[in-house]
Amino acid sequence: MFGTWYNLNMLALESQQVVFLRMMKLASGGQDAQREAALMMSEKMDAASQSSLRLAGGASFDSVVKNYRKKVRANARRLTR
Repeated sequence: MFGTWYNLNMLALESQQVVFLRMMKLASGGQDAQREAALMMSEKMDAASQSSLRLAGGASFDSVVKNYRKKVRANARRLTR
């Protein structure tokens, strides 16, 4: 139980960092901002469909949250370069 709570809270914190970094990129405008907006939308649709399929296939809620955290951390690394 504690693991799921921890992962949900960390997902919330890490997601806020990515939202901030993305907003900074979008605010700068230009081609980079357009690419980021398109990437953001495609990533969100892909993550939602993967999570739905994983849950339908019997994956635990915690494993889905952990998978989302991996994606969020990858975005944070990419956006801080």
